[in-house]
Amino acid sequence: MAPISAPGVALTFDDGPGPYTAELLDTLDSYGARATFFDVGENVVARPELVRRQAGAGHEIGNHSWSHPRLTGLGAERLREEIDRTSAAIGEVTGTAPRLLRPPFGEHDERVREAAGMPLIMWSVDPEDWRVRDTAHVTRAVLDRVRPGDVVLMHDIQRTTVAAVPEILRVLSGRGYRFVTVSELYAGPDGGALLPGAVYDRPGGAAPAPAG
Repeated sequence: MAPISAPGVALTFDDGPGPYTAELLDTLDSYGARATFFDVGENVVARPELVRRQAGAGHEIGNHSWSHPRLTGLGAERLREEIDRTSAAIGEVTGTAPRLLRPPFGEHDERVREAAGMPLIMWSVDPEDWRVRDTAHVTRAVLDRVRPGDVVLMHDIQRTTVAAVPEILRVLSGRGYRFVTVSELYAGPDGGALLPGAVYDRPGGAAPAPAG
């Protein structure tokens, strides 16, 4: 697959929606930026208005499981429930079922890939905002590492992360970056589709890692 016209970057936000997601959506809207949200099913049910707002603003919504367990440690029935229940909840709220999965902790195996039935999306830039809850750290970590074609992992349940996003958008906009969804980033100008069960963990619209 060819990468999207450079420079493009996909900002992704995991674990929400949460108490700071509305503020994040305001910030993204002010820059005309689109992002991808990997929402947790329990939070979708708790805050459906934010999920509808994500979809209405043109952001991409992915599946991040129902309760954020390590999927590789689950039995077959629970594994399917974590994925399917979340897809159903997102579909009920937005009218469209998610087409992407990010497994919690990035952990997957053959069973998870098969149960997902959709592409698995990893990342290429991780500021570790869940560990270092400091706005300046998150801002520097992203700005120092990001390159065209990167997928940036962040968490909209972290107040310090949401506070970092305005500066990240401001600086990257000044560098000429476009803020696109994961599907847009990997599809490129040819509009190629992501492959179910494949793992996407390399920047620049690279071909997926082997699923088997």
